[in-house]
Amino acid sequence: MFKATLRDTLLRAAEAKLYEVYWSETILDEVSRNLVSTGRTSAEQAERLLAAMRQFFSEATVTGFEYLIPSMTNDEKDRHVLAAAVKAEADAIVTSNIKDFPDRALAPFRIKRLSPDQFLVYLFNENPEAMTRIVAQQATQLRRPPIAVKEILDVLAADAPQFVALVRPRLNPSEQ
Repeated sequence: MFKATLRDTLLRAAEAKLYEVYWSETILDEVSRNLVSTGRTSAEQAERLLAAMRQFFSEATVTGFEYLIPSMTNDEKDRHVLAAAVKAEADAIVTSNIKDFPDRALAPFRIKRLSPDQFLVYLFNENPEAMTRIVAQQATQLRRPPIAVKEILDVLAADAPQFVALVRPRLNPSEQ
């Protein structure tokens, strides 16, 4: 489960059509449970977030993957994630959970496991202007409370330090 700022950056990149995002209802249920159980949001806030994600990314939900779950060889509790990725023909699973998605379980499906930092660096290298713009707009569009670009970068640096190191020099000093 990604922190709010990181999740926002990733979804903004998907909105900009820099990649296709996929999830299943099982994954979204897990997201909701984790948000609520860790105290990050209330159940109502979590449901509003997921409803907005479903609405905005209406093509993202993967179905019909359940028959694949028994044949997955990654960690048992995360087999549904790999099965959904296989069904979606995804190129990568973006996760901080390295141990539950070993290369040997992903290789037969030609799926890579990327950390959020690795994935954001990849997106930046593919389109540096768009990724820099996404971070700048992220700050200007957040108003409750208002957040400066420097604060966005500082928060992102905890999970994506290499990405932040690439973006920070491209921003105007007034934006930082």
